[in-house]
Amino acid sequence: MGDRRTFNVVILGVGFLFIFTAFTTCGNIEQTVVKSLENATFTGSGYHSLGIIYGVFSFANLIASPVVTVIGAKITMVLSGLLYSGYIAVFVVPTTWAFYLTSVLIGIGAALLWTAQGHFLVENSEASTINRNTGMFWGLLQCSMLFGNLYIYFAWNGHTEISDGSRRTLFLALLVASVLGTLSFLVLRKVSHEEEMLSDEEGQSLLPRPTMYKRRANTAMQDTKSEFKTILQLIKTKTILLLSPCMAYSGLELSFYSGVYGTCIGATAQFGAAAKGLIGISGIVVGIGEIVGGGFFGLMCKNNRFRRTSVVFLGMVVHFVAFYLIFLNIPDDAPVTFETNTLTSPYLTPSVSIALLCSFLLGLGDSCFNTQLYSILGHVYAEQSSPAFAIFKFIQSIFAAVAFFYSGYLLLMWQLLLMVILGFAGTLCFFMAERMQNLSLDLQEY
Repeated sequence: MGDRRTFNVVILGVGFLFIFTAFTTCGNIEQTVVKSLENATFTGSGYHSLGIIYGVFSFANLIASPVVTVIGAKITMVLSGLLYSGYIAVFVVPTTWAFYLTSVLIGIGAALLWTAQGHFLVENSEASTINRNTGMFWGLLQCSMLFGNLYIYFAWNGHTEISDGSRRTLFLALLVASVLGTLSFLVLRKVSHEEEMLSDEEGQSLLPRPTMYKRRANTAMQDTKSEFKTILQLIKTKTILLLSPCMAYSGLELSFYSGVYGTCIGATAQFGAAAKGLIGISGIVVGIGEIVGGGFFGLMCKNNRFRRTSVVFLGMVVHFVAFYLIFLNIPDDAPVTFETNTLTSPYLTPSVSIALLCSFLLGLGDSCFNTQLYSILGHVYAEQSSPAFAIFKFIQSIFAAVAFFYSGYLLLMWQLLLMVILGFAGTLCFFMAERMQNLSLDLQEY
């Protein structure tokens, strides 16, 4: 039994590794690819597409749980993987209508995929193995930032323009990776306790299949209504209200490091023929920053060597240093230029070393905020963790969507200023929320 569950967790991680190697790489280079298309009829925007994805994702989360309950985690992940593959396939022969349609579909698919992943991971874990299995899964997932971006570096380094042939070759490779990840879900095995549970629920499997699904749907809808009521109650609590600015900031900086900053590096004329290849290296370095920060601060906070407020403050400082260096090192028109290269010059002569240092700092700072938001929510709402995390993902995704929509219109300095203001406010509010929790614990001791 243990071997079967371990097998399932490894296959789950491998499937996500392949799918998100394709999607993460796509998001990192999307706007750069769109700007370089030799297609007069294509009018889409990579920023708008990513904004649609995150916007739809935030609302689709509200309906994802009953769908997973009715059709099962395995089938849900296979169908969601096909939606991801469809989005990647659009870039092989791009058309505007398909580009935006698949953006909506992948937003729905993302909500279903991540909800199903959570269900499946819990089904294949026990109290003694949940930490190990979660670590195995996230370790495999984080590697998705390495392979696709490494291909970008070797394929695009030395090229000032991205030809249609180069684009097709890249996205065919990413499509193959996404399809392989989707097909890997088909070999996931059932665990016996799930089968026993279904037998009890369905009257020893004697009910007709339509009746079985109808009963599942009714149960799922009741659970969803109950969770939605809990969400409405929690969103009015002081802790959630205080943490909301920090959650919103995590959405802004998510959009910046995952889609905007790579585009800025690729558009910097002063990097010359190396600019497009650097997009891939930047994505890899962001991933390294995420892995280092997640592993280090997760371990340190688990051993109580650092307080949550210390890690969040460090995250704010790291990000502000990165924003200042980006302001000095990257041209102001980099995110909004309609051509493939910028027309203005930054305050400093653009340096590849500084650009990649900022990539690392962006990943490191993001891990600081996310690990501590998960930590405080899991601590304060231990009995209501699912609705609390749903609120977090909703706020984060909404602000990521908003940021992607304005990224194609605001100059770099204004985007950085918005993140500085919200980052400072979010950190301050996080401190207040943490202090409020410490005071309540002190009162309970008396």
